[in-house]
Amino acid sequence: MGFGLKDKVVVITGGAGRIGSEFSRSVAKAGAVVVIADSSAEHGQALADEINGQPGCRAEFQMLDITSKDSAQTVIAAVHEKYGRIDGLVNNAYPRNPGYGSRFEEVSYENFCDNVGTHLGGYFLMSQQFGLYFRNQGYGNIINMASIYGVIPPRFEVYEGTAMTMPVEYAAIKSAIIHLTKYMAKYFKGDRIRVNCISPGGILAGQSPSFLERYNEYSLSKGMLDPQDISGTLLYLLSDVSAFVNGQNLVVDDGWCL
Repeated sequence: MGFGLKDKVVVITGGAGRIGSEFSRSVAKAGAVVVIADSSAEHGQALADEINGQPGCRAEFQMLDITSKDSAQTVIAAVHEKYGRIDGLVNNAYPRNPGYGSRFEEVSYENFCDNVGTHLGGYFLMSQQFGLYFRNQGYGNIINMASIYGVIPPRFEVYEGTAMTMPVEYAAIKSAIIHLTKYMAKYFKGDRIRVNCISPGGILAGQSPSFLERYNEYSLSKGMLDPQDISGTLLYLLSDVSAFVNGQNLVVDDGWCL
């Protein structure tokens, strides 16, 4: 038994983003139909066209607002009508408002609540709506994207001398996603619905050499990761190989949390 996802139907929220686009490509290459559920029609459709241009790969774009129940239900209905089932949901979207990323003392209460509400609240809403569909279907698989900063406290020292920081909203959101995952895994006991999450380490995105040097000092081998370094773990959790992995948080960080 391998990690093949032949003919599975997998919905990936934020499927056209930095990590999501790599997830979408990997899931399609593994044999699944990937539904790129994203708020950007331009990027989502372009990625679907790219994937469909590869031999044996299948993808489609669906517009999705993860904070809208109606939007979630529209996607579920459209995918079900076309394929007759949905095998997996990957909560990967990363919504944030213009005030996101400020230093702790500069974060307004309104921005804090807004960012927590859209990101954590969006993951809850998608899981709720797809979970109800999965319960009715008789099985399902939900995978949430968390973070190493949901596992350990920030290492503020790696940001010294840069304009970057570790947002307080991010720490609150990602730690909550890990526990929400465990909550839902137990809540759906007996429904054949698995709920797990992945906590990746830092992803390369044009960070400064000085920051990367400090970050990589905590790593054991490669250092900061590329998006494709996370894909194998996603395929594992989506596949039948992990049939009895449930309520778990898999950390993929090159040992950074040690």
